[in-house]
Amino acid sequence: MNFFMENGGMILAGLGVFLAVSLCGISSARGLGTVGQAAASLVKEEPEKFAQALILQLMPASQGLYGFVIGFMIFLEMEPGMSLEQGFGLLVASLPIAIVGYFSAGDQARVATTSMGILAKRPEETSRGIIFASMVEMYAILAFVISFLLI
Repeated sequence: MNFFMENGGMILAGLGVFLAVSLCGISSARGLGTVGQAAASLVKEEPEKFAQALILQLMPASQGLYGFVIGFMIFLEMEPGMSLEQGFGLLVASLPIAIVGYFSAGDQARVATTSMGILAKRPEETSRGIIFASMVEMYAILAFVISFLLI
């Protein structure tokens, strides 16, 4: 019990770093894989569409970046002997991006994967698919801003 009382703030803050980085990173990596499979199938048949397919594939990666930035900011706030209250506050600050980033990257990947169909059939309309996927991004940005402000 004494160990937790002395190091509890660091433990809670470290848990916040872990949640922000890992949940956003896992979801972004899975999203990149999903969209990448669709992109590879398309580019195999039409290699000239590589750049547009890559834009769609990269969209779910942003949540991983947001989680990393929040995790790094929390890490910079960590100091030996920090109170439980400080650590708990940093843990709470990680939750908006950790939770929203985890779910939004997967949803964005599904929209981007479906948008590969637009690129395949009507490449002149690809920007519409990018806009659809960007609408999901808006909520990840809002969660990032809230986590940023809470830190």
